[in-house]
Amino acid sequence: MELDYKNGNKLWKESEEIELEQINEFNVFNDLGKGGRPPPDYKKIRVHFVYAVKHDGRHKSRLVAGGHLTKVPLDSIYSGVISLCGIRLIIFLAELNDLEVWGTDIGNAYLEAPTKERMYIVASPEFGELEGHTLVIVKALYGLHSSGLRWHEKFADTLRDMGFYPSKAEEDIWMHKNGDVYEYIAVYVDDLCIAAKNPQEIADILENKYKYKLKGTGPIQFHLGCDFFHDQNGILCFAPKKYIAKMVNSYKQIFGDAPPTKGVNSPLVKGDHPELDTSEELNEDERTIYQSLIGAMQWSISLGQIDIMTAVMTMSGFCTNPR
Repeated sequence: MELDYKNGNKLWKESEEIELEQINEFNVFNDLGKGGRPPPDYKKIRVHFVYAVKHDGRHKSRLVAGGHLTKVPLDSIYSGVISLCGIRLIIFLAELNDLEVWGTDIGNAYLEAPTKERMYIVASPEFGELEGHTLVIVKALYGLHSSGLRWHEKFADTLRDMGFYPSKAEEDIWMHKNGDVYEYIAVYVDDLCIAAKNPQEIADILENKYKYKLKGTGPIQFHLGCDFFHDQNGILCFAPKKYIAKMVNSYKQIFGDAPPTKGVNSPLVKGDHPELDTSEELNEDERTIYQSLIGAMQWSISLGQIDIMTAVMTMSGFCTNPR
């Protein structure tokens, strides 16, 4: 709210209001009224907001449960996701078989699924007229231990109902045969990569029959931090363009200037031997920055920037005590 005041806008306030409207729309809570008593085996927890600025500049507020305040369930809460290799294979097969590749994002996906955890909160002033009410959590609110698994189970049921089945190679690659080709839906939590003869038809079914709220639906351009585009010869390419631009902006915020580019063709200085460095070790804050930069570069390698792999691997060996 202070940032809104300083910037002369209401971007964060409006993002909070949108999130709470969606919380109401998805019926996340069972309202027991002011001072209402929850069932005896329900545990009181807290909720908080997590904030993010998306790659397209949207301000996003997410209401998150304090799941860390509860014991980890004894049952498995594992929920898998597709690998980057799996996504590339699907896109390659789509190009090979003249399929269209679309991307889409399911809005507030976790809130689509019911929860089995027994939790409640007492509403704070941010909840407006519900302040002081006892609210029992009935949907898989972000932050609860099992929410990822509950959503995974629900969407798996949806895909089976649509005639898809999981690949033997990766269970989050769903496939079915359409004529002489296979069509695919790759699932990364709430991000979908659809390779099909008619992806629009699949998106329409998800929206109209199963009532999912899809965002950013259309030919794949940006997925899991990577840009997809066709070159002058019509060949589909991928590169972490937006991700690297975001890395450069983060660098500017940390160090005040853009990273040097002239005369630099490697992250390592020629002839440098970091293992022989005897300069002073970084303090705790500086170490965090170092680790963050290394982590960002490691993900850019995963997204295709393989020319910096050797240098980043070398520097990764000093994450514990960098200098």
